[in-house]
Amino acid sequence: GLWATLGTRPARVQAPVPPPAGRAPALRPPPACSLPHAALWLLILARYGGAAGRALLRLARSCPPPARDAPCCRLGRFCALRPLGRNLIRNPCGQEGLRQWMVQHGGDGWVVEENTRAVPGAPSQTCFVTSFRWCSKKQILDLEEEGLWPELLDSGGIEICVSDWWGARHDCGCRYQLHVQLLDANQAVLDKFSAAPAPVQQWNNNAYFNVSHVFSSIQPGVRFVSFEHWGQDTQFWAGHYGARVTNSSVIVRVRPTP
Repeated sequence: GLWATLGTRPARVQAPVPPPAGRAPALRPPPACSLPHAALWLLILARYGGAAGRALLRLARSCPPPARDAPCCRLGRFCALRPLGRNLIRNPCGQEGLRQWMVQHGGDGWVVEENTRAVPGAPSQTCFVTSFRWCSKKQILDLEEEGLWPELLDSGGIEICVSDWWGARHDCGCRYQLHVQLLDANQAVLDKFSAAPAPVQQWNNNAYFNVSHVFSSIQPGVRFVSFEHWGQDTQFWAGHYGARVTNSSVIVRVRPTP
């Protein structure tokens, strides 16, 4: 069983149970993170059900953090922060205004408005709206701060999925671009993805479009993700008639096995 694989059974300790799926993850590792036994945290991982949980446990066993990590156990931090399968982008729909984003204002700058059409799965039906000059905003995600450890990131067993939703007002066209980069510890670019769809024309149907990409072959050394999008209108009208962007996401997950 699990203990036969891991070695000596640790002393009996009351282990924290991971929160149910869908509940907001804890922001800090629990006090039990100071326990010296990574085996305890692997046992907690074993409680994740289904094929995804079994795949995660196999991956964690194959590339555990180094033993020197005790007493600040990275497996414990991982169990507390639950970085796999959740959106690492903060404030993806503008529900907190422009907080968490590094912003460049063009024209009359960015604002937040209600969606003109519902975006499926969005945590808030609000969006960021651009102006008559190019506006951009960016987040740089520190994957280790999110709870992942270098050996796991370098294992070849994970993939990074990015997604963004964008659209135009019905009475004004827009332009949009997405640029995502995987960066090393010095923030040098190791891989990248860009999308620059054809502009939406004036007098459209208010539709939102989805842009997505999966980085499925992660090079060793990836430690950060830079997520940046741009937008402007096509009529050069004063105010906020440009691209509307929302429900941005960066999700790390276990890479499916063939």
